[in-house]
Amino acid sequence: MLVEDNESYRRVITRALKNEPDIELVSQFGTAEIALRSLESGLSQSTPDLVLLDLNLPGMSGLDALPWFKKYSPSTKIIILTQSDNSADVLKAISHGIAGYLLKSTTAKQIKEGIRDVMAGGASLDSEVALFMLKAMEQTPINPQSSFALTERELEILHLLSDGLEKKDIAGNLEISRHTVAFHVKHIYEKMEVPNAAAAINKAHRLGLLRSNQL
Repeated sequence: MLVEDNESYRRVITRALKNEPDIELVSQFGTAEIALRSLESGLSQSTPDLVLLDLNLPGMSGLDALPWFKKYSPSTKIIILTQSDNSADVLKAISHGIAGYLLKSTTAKQIKEGIRDVMAGGASLDSEVALFMLKAMEQTPINPQSSFALTERELEILHLLSDGLEKKDIAGNLEISRHTVAFHVKHIYEKMEVPNAAAAINKAHRLGLLRSNQL
């Protein structure tokens, strides 16, 4: 599966993989939300063995989508294929258990080799990313534990819910679609095991997850 919003780059990847006898591109999507819905509902023609995932997507980012790819298709391996070599992006992606991190400056040949390496049980990392990751993880261990495993975006939306904002207002505030907000809210409830916003906010306050509104 390819999740990439740039149509021209999707065509590049499609051409690169077209004649490979051991690689089949079974589906491609321009947003993470639609890709995840296809996996959640079972509408995909075939559950992918591997996902090539961009980070800078419209609506839900690739980083925010990572836990849900893991939830809906836990056996699927993920290679990040992006322009971002931002250190924070790299470390967050690695902490979610991705199998590879390649930059879009990578050649088609290297992408194909990366796919084969990952499917053979290895990892596929851009050389600069690999060097940075090794140094950074030696200095700053990643803590995989977080409150209910909420993503940064989910925590942000939870805060806005506690401020009394409705979904449409949250969408405008964060400049994302109402569907994306609804998607995040649904999974906040699932993770916190609550039925609605009021229960989520009450539980979050009791556990100290929300900032104080006191002056």
